[in-house]
This record gives sequence, structure tokens and C-alpha cells, in this order.
Amino acid sequence: MKAIVVSLFREEQEDRESLEELKELVKAVDGKVLGYIIQRRREPDVRYYVGAGKVEEIKQVAQGIEADAIVFDAFLSPSQHYNLEKAIGKKVYDRADLVLEIFSRRVRSKTAKLQVELAKLTHELPRLYGKGKELSRLGGGVGTRGPGEQQAEIKRRWIKKRIEQIKKELQEVRKQRAEQRKRRERLSDRIIRVALVGYTNVGKSSLMKAMTGTDTFVADMPFATLDTKTSSRDLPEGLKILITDTVGFIRRLPPELVESFKATLEEVQEADIILHVIDISDPGWINKVQVVKNILKDLGCDEKPVIYVLNKADRLVASEEEAFNLTEPAFLGGKAVVVSAVKGWGIKKLLEVIREYAKELVEV
Repeated sequence: MKAIVVSLFREEQEDRESLEELKELVKAVDGKVLGYIIQRRREPDVRYYVGAGKVEEIKQVAQGIEADAIVFDAFLSPSQHYNLEKAIGKKVYDRADLVLEIFSRRVRSKTAKLQVELAKLTHELPRLYGKGKELSRLGGGVGTRGPGEQQAEIKRRWIKKRIEQIKKELQEVRKQRAEQRKRRERLSDRIIRVALVGYTNVGKSSLMKAMTGTDTFVADMPFATLDTKTSSRDLPEGLKILITDTVGFIRRLPPELVESFKATLEEVQEADIILHVIDISDPGWINKVQVVKNILKDLGCDEKPVIYVLNKADRLVASEEEAFNLTEPAFLGGKAVVVSAVKGWGIKKLLEVIREYAKELVEV
């Protein structure tokens, strides 16, 4: 994929950060960004998302630099997607297309594959409407269906049937997980469930490895690991924590993914303590903290105990002693611990804070 990325700018700093993130998503699907085009306007165009004049500019630039794809930093409506491809004559992708493609490439477990398939089908279904008429020019007369419309209708029916089938399978998964949780609870009332959450690529998997010793795939890329993993760690006084690593979040997470990953995100909803992992070496980390907070609120998890884990301190200072001197941001609204998962800095202190929270929960 040789792509031009396109964005509307309304809030300068936030939109610029989103555009940079989009470029990383393009790279994650083995694409190459040839350039970008921005338009400053208050509201998206109903027909093309960008203005009609900007569409012509995109078309001319794409032809001039031989781009074969146009990627929009937005969730395009089915009609916008159709109109843009028709007007520009190139393959058009939006943010959801890229994220869903990354997920489909990297998931491993059967459950996660089902969740991604559901998200992709849910995203694809509305885009089929209208395409049948375009294809029907191949044949057919007045009052009859052309072959394109027939083909589109067959595919629509298959997608709807498959969506229902996947939903039933995922419902069974939720039931099985609920039973597993009940069995864990019966084993001991001194087991505390901890969920790792955070923006993508903040080092959650590295932190999981540092806390439990469990080998996990670690890479410096968006959505390096997607399958939920749970490991345990014994604490003093007979306490035990079950730590679950969850999928990383991004700003403007595709709605289809939020819905289809409910089975995974239930681990967050069922957690007793949430570890909100933050990459403090990222200049835009404060905005990303708010993105995660908003998603947690949507999940109904904003009232749970939260420990903020300020990770990647080794990128800011040279030693663990210096890391401890970094100011803990009081405005986060909870306890904060500075760590470096890859160096092992601060892990002992983090476990101590978790133990303190766990003791309070057990005593209650």
C-alpha cells in the first residue's frame, strides 16, 4: 500500500497527534505513507467528508505521486466511502479499516479471532448497500434485479447469518468465563483480580512479564499483542493476585471493536483493581490518559480503584534512584508509581501498593 493520509483539522494539537498515529497504523499494515493532505473546516462534508474541491486535489496528487490508496483519519459513513472511491478512483480506507486489519493479522486465540471477524463483518455490512445498484448495470431490465444486486443481496444475507452465529458463540464464551470466575472465587476469598489497561504501545506486556515472570510477546508497535492473558502472583499475608493483560486502546477506537470485544473487556469490568499503564516518555501522554479514562467510563469502570503506572522511566533518566525522584502527577486522581518494566525499576514498590489496595478489599 502506497498511501496518502487525509485529515480534517479542528483542534490543532489533538488532530496533529491523531494524524501521526494514523501514519503508524499505515506502517503496521505494511503500508508506506507518501504524504498527507489536511483541510481545516469546522464540520465534515456530508457527501465526501472533505469538501468537493479537496477531493479533486486528492485525486490529482494521488495520480501525480502514484499512490494506490487514500487513508482518512476518520470513521467514514458507507455513503462517504462509496462516493470517495468513485470520485478519486483509488482504494479508500478509514481508521476502522486499518485497526481491523491489524487485529485480524495478529490475533491468535479462537475467541479473539471470532471477535475480530464479528467487528469486520459489522463494519462491512452497511457498505454493501448501494453497491449492488452500481454493479447491476451489467444486465437486467426495468423491474428486474441485475446480477450485481443479486450478488450483493446474497452476500448481505450470508454476513447477517454469520454475525448471528458469532454472537451466539461469543455468548457461550462469556458464560464459560463467568463460570471460571465463580470457580476462582470459590477457591479463595483472598484472590484479587487486577487488569492492566492503557493506550496501545505503553508497555503493558513488558509490565506483565516484569510482575509475573510470564513470557509474553513484546514489540515496539501498535497492538503488538491482542489476546488476553492472565497470570498469577503470590503476595505476602496469603494474598494472591490474578493479573490480566488487555488489548491496548487508541483514540477513536472503532465502535465495532468496542462492541465485539466485550468478552475481552469483561476482564476489566470484573477486575478489583485497575492498573492504568502510561508511557511517560511520550510527549502526548496526558491526552492519551484521558482517552483511556473515557473508555473506562464507557465500560462502567470509572469508580474502580486505579493505580497509575508511569512506565518507561528509563527513557527519561539513567538510574532507578533518579526515577524515584520524578514527580508523581497528583492531578491523575489516584496513586501513581514510576517504573521501568524493561529495567525492573519500581516493580517492588508497585507490588507493595497493590498489596495495600488488596488488603483493604479483603478486609471489606
